[in-house]
Amino acid sequence: MSTNTSSAEAEKAPANSRGRVIVASLVGTSIEFYDFYVYATAAVLVFPVLFFPNAEGVTALLSSFAVFGVAFIARPLGSIVFGHFGDKVGRKGTLVASLLTMGIATFLIGCLPTANMDGWTFWAPALLVVMRFAQGLALGGEWSGAALLATENAPANKRAIYGTFPQLGAPIGFILANGLFLILSFNLAEEQFMSWGWRIPFLASAVMVIIGLYVRLKLVETPAFQKVVDSGEVSKLPLAAAFKFSWRPMIAGTFIMLATYVLFYLMTTFTLSYGTAAKSEEEAAAKAEASGKAFDPDTFAAGLGYARNDFLIMLIVGVVFFGIFTMVAGPLAEKYGRRKTLLWVTAAIFVFGFTFDPLFGGGFVGTMALLIIGFTLMGLTFGPMGAVLPELFPTNVRYTGSAIAYNVSSILGAAVAPFIAVALWQAADGSPWLVGIYLSSMAILTFIALWVTRETKDVDYVNHSS
Repeated sequence: MSTNTSSAEAEKAPANSRGRVIVASLVGTSIEFYDFYVYATAAVLVFPVLFFPNAEGVTALLSSFAVFGVAFIARPLGSIVFGHFGDKVGRKGTLVASLLTMGIATFLIGCLPTANMDGWTFWAPALLVVMRFAQGLALGGEWSGAALLATENAPANKRAIYGTFPQLGAPIGFILANGLFLILSFNLAEEQFMSWGWRIPFLASAVMVIIGLYVRLKLVETPAFQKVVDSGEVSKLPLAAAFKFSWRPMIAGTFIMLATYVLFYLMTTFTLSYGTAAKSEEEAAAKAEASGKAFDPDTFAAGLGYARNDFLIMLIVGVVFFGIFTMVAGPLAEKYGRRKTLLWVTAAIFVFGFTFDPLFGGGFVGTMALLIIGFTLMGLTFGPMGAVLPELFPTNVRYTGSAIAYNVSSILGAAVAPFIAVALWQAADGSPWLVGIYLSSMAILTFIALWVTRETKDVDYVNHSS
């Protein structure tokens, strides 16, 4: 049966309107990624001082990144838990649960005591780890559900375009999170920001979660999953079925996402660290003295010396290109195929890795060029993923399979990327050239995974069950 015929059959069932699908997938992931990026920004700007006060310089930053990585360890577990219910109970209820989990965890981070408060030296970082774990658990189920909501409601020959709707949540969430941090930084003194201002972005997520829940509760189940229910093909144990029948797509999907993850977290977390780090030991020592901390030259790695607010603005400009080219990627993947589009983009990411040192060394123009090019490539590689990963799997294990691939890749890519990047930065005596080589190496692995994977553009998305 053709894709057009299967889509026509699916449309006979009660369906969500196009506007509702766009808003629910876009708003939900925007909120989820906002919550996630609020932590990512705070991991660089705030948490090294407030939750690891006994560590110094890069050591404190690495401690903060270690907690940042806890969420990525939790994400595969979240993909199993939410994937099970998404494939067994339905997409709608699972998406509501993931949003609530993320929202509550993020709000509670804004309420945590800090390690410099009496009696909280141990418990403050420990509670931060717990909340960060909950964030990862939620995001482990969010992305796949949002991608399925969009693509399983898509008209024929528009899955890749609809699949970009949830992907846009990443740049939108990033801009909202960092934009709010910027507003607070401009309007609060440094002491006020470090004392209580940093809490506001976390607490503000409660309002956004309420809006997201309102939109998602109005959804009906996707036509593709409803067909599985009506035909009695719902998997009793989606995880077991996915590993039995779809283990090859899970491995392929994991490595297809690898370069995307590494690129994104280098472009955001690492560049913010490198861009705002002091240019010299003298400058770093002066900053440490001003903040009342000792300076350890053994942990020092030179950076670009930008002011925090200036570099955040530069990042936000770059992320605008991320959003634009995420939308561009959908029509390209629909016209030329997912595999061909991603092969070309991955090859470009490989080349881009070799430009880190010369572009970062090119002053403001070079740094801005690096951010714009990097985020443009990020949009082009991230945009098609909302379609290509779910298309690798049959309907009755699609939530579980795509979620596991997406989130296991987050461990191999995003969880370790900031940590590896900082280590390579130090090993190269303040130069980013090894960080670029790291990115190019990951692009090779993704290229191989794409090369050995079939094109998924014309799969029968509604009737495809294991």
